Amino acid sequence: MAEVKAELSAEGIAYKDVEIGIMIETPAAVWISEELGREVDFFSIGTNDLTQYTLAIDRQNAKLDSINDSHHPAVLRSIQTVIKNGHKGGAWVGICGELGADTTLTKTFIEMGIDELSVSPSFLLPVRDAVRKLD
Repeated sequence: MAEVKAELSAEGIAYKDVEIGIMIETPAAVWISEELGREVDFFSIGTNDLTQYTLAIDRQNAKLDSINDSHHPAVLRSIQTVIKNGHKGGAWVGICGELGADTTLTKTFIEMGIDELSVSPSFLLPVRDAVRKLD
């Protein structure tokens, strides 16, 4: 990030400070998430793709719906690893995708240390309710 700012300054290009982040959607990104966390301000975990690639399942194939399990321990451990490594590297971590709106996992995500749950507007109230009930 510092190199980009230095390059823009050297070229006389005006810029504002913005947060730079990346999507974590593959097992490969999970495995190097600590290193990646030192390079960016935030991670957004794309749970739909992460589930698909972790379980090696085509999520668009309806015949595989019965085994496309976003609650699978491998998926949840991947999310936990990304949160831990992102924080270790200095990045905040959010979840996007359908799993962020899954209120059966809200408590789990909060306990894992997630910083943000990104959900579509129709899921905002149920997720907010689930967070409030944690007290």
